[in-house]
Amino acid sequence: MAHTSLSDSALRELTARLKRAQEQFAKNYPGEAGTRQPVHTVYGGAQLFKSDTTKKLGELALKAMSQYAPNATAFAEGIGIDLALADRVHARVQEKLKREAVEDFRIDFEDGYGIRADAEEDGHAAQAAGELAKGMGAATISPFIGIRIKSFSGELAARSLRTLDIFLTALGGKLPANFVVTLPKITSPEQVAALIDAFEALEPKLGLPRGSLKMEPMIEVTQTILDTNGTSMLPKLLRAARGRMVAAHFGTYDYTASCNITAAYQSMRHPACDFAKHMMQVAYAGAGIWLSDGATTIMPVPVHRGDSLTDEQKRDNQRAVHSAWRLHADDVRHSLVNGYYQGWDLHPAQLPSRYGAAYGFFLKGLAAASERLKNFVSKAAQATLQGDVFDDAATGQGLLNFFLRGVNCGALTEQEALATGLTLDEFRGRSFLKILENRRRQKT
Repeated sequence: MAHTSLSDSALRELTARLKRAQEQFAKNYPGEAGTRQPVHTVYGGAQLFKSDTTKKLGELALKAMSQYAPNATAFAEGIGIDLALADRVHARVQEKLKREAVEDFRIDFEDGYGIRADAEEDGHAAQAAGELAKGMGAATISPFIGIRIKSFSGELAARSLRTLDIFLTALGGKLPANFVVTLPKITSPEQVAALIDAFEALEPKLGLPRGSLKMEPMIEVTQTILDTNGTSMLPKLLRAARGRMVAAHFGTYDYTASCNITAAYQSMRHPACDFAKHMMQVAYAGAGIWLSDGATTIMPVPVHRGDSLTDEQKRDNQRAVHSAWRLHADDVRHSLVNGYYQGWDLHPAQLPSRYGAAYGFFLKGLAAASERLKNFVSKAAQATLQGDVFDDAATGQGLLNFFLRGVNCGALTEQEALATGLTLDEFRGRSFLKILENRRRQKT
């Protein structure tokens, strides 16, 4: 019999400490839930929001696609994807724009709205809420939706809270699914804490269940990345949100401006932006927080207007739109490669390039991801069946999430996901650990 030097009591004390530490880690970093994350957020001024806004955006997106990419080859060339993927991407983007053109919409009272008289903003807050309620009844709103209020900095805080109050009160205590409040230009955790205090005061008055109101901060100033104490403010925002933070959005242009980068060089792929977004990933990885990149501000619009354009003017228009599409698609691909599966869109003609770039990304990676997940599930199940502890579940979930994201946005079909060897029930269960448990039960 082997001899040991540690007493049983010492061993129990050490393992108990390690168990407590692991439980605390699991509490702080629960990992991704596998629930659907939208691939974009479309922002629009609150004064313009209507119950059928997203439907009209889809119609305009289809019109732009028909005009400037009348076939699969033209679309593939316009957004810069492999011609081998052209037919599938083109057909699936068209289907998506007809079925669900906008995944997430933010009714904007900040940059897309501006500073207006109090009475005017009061009116628009109530009006926008009425249109949202109408859209809920008619099932014409996007599956994810919310409101962006003004910053809590300076003199805007009272105005911002009043708009939120009027809007929620006008909704009559009925929130749409996946509703979120976006707080921009955060400079301190106290601003997030104040918003949560407002939520806690409003919910009982409006008859909303406790915890109904959720928020997302916008990371737009350098101090959010590194505060006056030389530490990252990002984890502090999460703690200040007291379990109500669901996402964090990066603001490209405000952030680069805060870095003193001139307008000509403010872009989504600037190294300063990559640094900030990597910091967001480090702070929130495993915490169950969705991350969103910013927006491409070069719009895909024609340079010539009118009904009597020459052939050369029509070609100029197509070149201008394709150039903007390619820039947008390249930005989207940069985000995807770096682990950002969501971004902002500002114009209906950006929807084709958003979905086209995303669909191309998922379809291009389909074969390799299928083979890798198939092998991973097989090896993991074998390890589990042999009684070993399989501790790479996070990697397995990450591989599964590739397919979940692809199917959720319309890039992949469920049948394509099943090429991994998963059953439909396993895939729809959205949990790698449950897949392993299912395989273990089948073998015992």
